[in-house]
Amino acid sequence: MKVAGIQHDIVWEDKEKNFTNLRPLIYEAAESSPDLIILTELFSTGFSMNTETISESTDGPSISFLINEAERTGIPICGSVPAIADGQKKPHNYLVIAYPDNSIESYAKKHLFTFAKEDDHYCPGQETLTLNIAGAEVSFFICFDLRFAPDFWDLAPKTDLYVVIANWPETRAHHWKSLLTARAIENQAYVMGVNRVGSGDGIRYSGDSHLIDPLGAEVIAAKSGLTEILVGDVSPTVVSEVRNQYPFLENRSQ
Repeated sequence: MKVAGIQHDIVWEDKEKNFTNLRPLIYEAAESSPDLIILTELFSTGFSMNTETISESTDGPSISFLINEAERTGIPICGSVPAIADGQKKPHNYLVIAYPDNSIESYAKKHLFTFAKEDDHYCPGQETLTLNIAGAEVSFFICFDLRFAPDFWDLAPKTDLYVVIANWPETRAHHWKSLLTARAIENQAYVMGVNRVGSGDGIRYSGDSHLIDPLGAEVIAAKSGLTEILVGDVSPTVVSEVRNQYPFLENRSQ
């Protein structure tokens, strides 16, 4: 399986500008023929709590953008959006995977970032999401979820790759890099972290996106602070070999 993560800037709360900026990056990423293209958390708005303005329906412009780009490139693409379902008072922070056939899968962020009062403006999700993409089992998480190891542990037996999309601030970049590596080592799986760059609402983001292998080694890393496309390979065979050589996951039930 080949993945392409797009480390990109986000124009604050301006969906159309973000769509315009992302289209050529998606096209460039598609040239490497990946099996999945990964955008960041709240890729069309930034990590805004102004949900009265930015929220959209589940067939709104951001999800439609993902569907259209998946159809245009012929490649599944994911990113999160502030989507509100019928009957809800608050939106979810939805990670949506759009496929070229116009179908979608979604994961609602479970762990809301109370430090920024995300829980005042968004509803938490309850379920996890693991999908088979090009022969690899892929589990999806959003930003603050990264700090909650048990959710990753629970999915480890059926996961080859964890995808974590984020708006993770530069001030805690060391935590971001360390936790991504820890999740890879302890679960003996690949981890792809895709974070934004630039600034939004007075907060700076350095990106530091990278793909880590099941032994915790860096496969590929983006330059800090720059828009960049990371392309890397994920091998379920390598995951199996590492787990067979070092059968540490078996000890969790002891």
